[in-house]
Amino acid sequence: MMTAAAAAPRASTTDGQRDFDEFYAAKFDVLRSQLYAYLGDRAEAQDLVQEAFCRAYTRWARIRKYEDPYAWVRRVAWNLATSRLRRQKTSAMFLRRQREEHHDGPSPDRVALVAALSKIPPKLRKAVVLHYLGQLSVAEIALQEDVAEGTVKSWLSRGRTALAEHLQG
Repeated sequence: MMTAAAAAPRASTTDGQRDFDEFYAAKFDVLRSQLYAYLGDRAEAQDLVQEAFCRAYTRWARIRKYEDPYAWVRRVAWNLATSRLRRQKTSAMFLRRQREEHHDGPSPDRVALVAALSKIPPKLRKAVVLHYLGQLSVAEIALQEDVAEGTVKSWLSRGRTALAEHLQG
């Protein structure tokens, strides 16, 4: 069976391939960190980010011309993550998977943050992760989520309050 990358048509020039390789190297870890914080599962975050980049690769000739190709990949990855969350039955599944990992993982502070993030509502969690880990502005989040900036500010405020309660408790 062919992988998505193998089945994808090659970029028309080596410059296109080089552009994609540089783009991938610069953005993969950043996006994986965001989705890990959102999902609480490092392997799942890596899979979803890889899928988003595979989709970008097959369309790279068009996507590379966008003003911000990363916004396209980020949106695809977040949509994949949201779809995955909808299929999960409970947050206990995330915690169980987290405990089953047997590798040098994130620091205790990062684990505590991810655990606290998993306890707040998804919209608040997504806003907090995009703003503080993804370094998106309120305006960028509002545009991505198709809501008013005031809504994003409210989500961030409520998200910070909820996180503080979970991190102190």
